[in-house]
Amino acid sequence: LREWEEAGYGNLPVCMAKTQYSFSTDPNLRGAPTGHTIPVREVRLSAGAGFVVAVCGDIMTMPGLPRKPSAEAIHLDDNGEIQGLF
Repeated sequence: LREWEEAGYGNLPVCMAKTQYSFSTDPNLRGAPTGHTIPVREVRLSAGAGFVVAVCGDIMTMPGLPRKPSAEAIHLDDNGEIQGLF
C-alpha cells in the first residue's frame, strides 16, 4: 500500500470485497454485529477503474473484463446471419 501511495494512488477510494450479508466477513453474522475483526487476505490495485480492492474473508471476485467487450463484434450480415460469435 505504501508503494501505491508513493506512486500516486494514495487518494483512491477503497472497495471492500466481502459478503453482502453482514458488516463482518461471516455471512452467518447478519446485519451489523459487534466485536469482530475483518480479515483482509489480499489488496488489489485497480488503477484503471480508480480504486483499491480489499479482498476479505472467503469471498470470490469476478475476473476483469477486456477493454472492448466481445459483444461489440457480434452483428448480422447482409443475409441476416449472426456473425462474431465464438
